[in-house]
Amino acid sequence: MSRINALFKRKPSHVLNVYCTAGYPHLDSTLPIMRALQVSGVDMIELGMPYSDPLADGPVIQSSSETALENGMTIDVLFDQLSILRQPISEGGIGNELPVILMGYLNPVLQYGIEHFCERAAAVGVDGIILPDLPPIEFTRQYGAVFRKHGLDFIFLVTPETAEERVRQLDALSSGFLYAVSSSATTGKDQNMERVTDYLQHLLSLQLKNPILVGFGIKDHAGFMRVCEQAAGGIIGSAYIRALQGQVHYEDATQQFIHSILHSS
Repeated sequence: MSRINALFKRKPSHVLNVYCTAGYPHLDSTLPIMRALQVSGVDMIELGMPYSDPLADGPVIQSSSETALENGMTIDVLFDQLSILRQPISEGGIGNELPVILMGYLNPVLQYGIEHFCERAAAVGVDGIILPDLPPIEFTRQYGAVFRKHGLDFIFLVTPETAEERVRQLDALSSGFLYAVSSSATTGKDQNMERVTDYLQHLLSLQLKNPILVGFGIKDHAGFMRVCEQAAGGIIGSAYIRALQGQVHYEDATQQFIHSILHSS
């Protein structure tokens, strides 16, 4: 059983997935931040691979990607950093036990070589991949088999505008979970929570095979608890990136932020 499936079996609700950008705020920040997230009580980590044209990302995550690229972050550098992801702390690793998902865009992965990318991702202990601009037809025709060969879950995104037939198709193609974008806007935008509630109730009525995690616009305890009423959990990105801005002590900043999400003030 994959780490993602094991997580949802052990904890079917109130799953907290937090996004961070690899190489932000500094090139060597990636592993310390991932360690801080685990210690703080996060259930899953979504690690962003910085890209110069991140279509689905709002200004906060775009800015963090630009900084990471300026810092020298590349796919090769990231895999080198993640080589100690699963190693025990006693052996010089960070002892990460959480499911880890790489989120990025298709073009850099294709340039890197998708077989090579998947091979290295699996070797360092990555569990799943999100590529928002990978068309389902291309996934079906050629790329899906590569992800499956290397034991990597692949997560598709759906929005309130996604037709029911397509939602069912993307759910069938996804493994691990289905990423329910709370609106068709970019990340970091405030959302109309009443509309989000109606949207999630509709998704639940479809009786999909995958657990649903909700992303885009969750920034506090109330927002997280609201989506957990209908979905298996939530994904937080821009709000966490903001919490890291200007911080030197990542662990303290991370613990304070995650505590504010998991507990009412």
